[in-house]
Amino acid sequence: MTGHRPPAEDSTTDVVRWAAFSCVLVPVVLLWYGTSLAGATGTALGLAAVTAVCRILLRQSERCAARLHAQERTPRRGRHHRGATGARRGGRHTGGNTPVG
Repeated sequence: MTGHRPPAEDSTTDVVRWAAFSCVLVPVVLLWYGTSLAGATGTALGLAAVTAVCRILLRQSERCAARLHAQERTPRRGRHHRGATGARRGGRHTGGNTPVG
């Protein structure tokens, strides 16, 4: 092999291949058992649509997982953590000990 794919991508490719195989096999079996051509065609189209959507979702999931994995490996930048002083902004501020009236 010239390019090695990650195991997750290999398993996704295998799932998509089996689903495509099923899109062909199921209508053939349905025709064999006497289902109408229209019914078998409708089943094939439905299976193909579900397979396409699942493939899109699997690829999107792989990209998100790879992005999260890459973020975990990069060092995080420090954030400015504020203490109690000046932590809250906005709101009403009264002057010292003067009563609010």
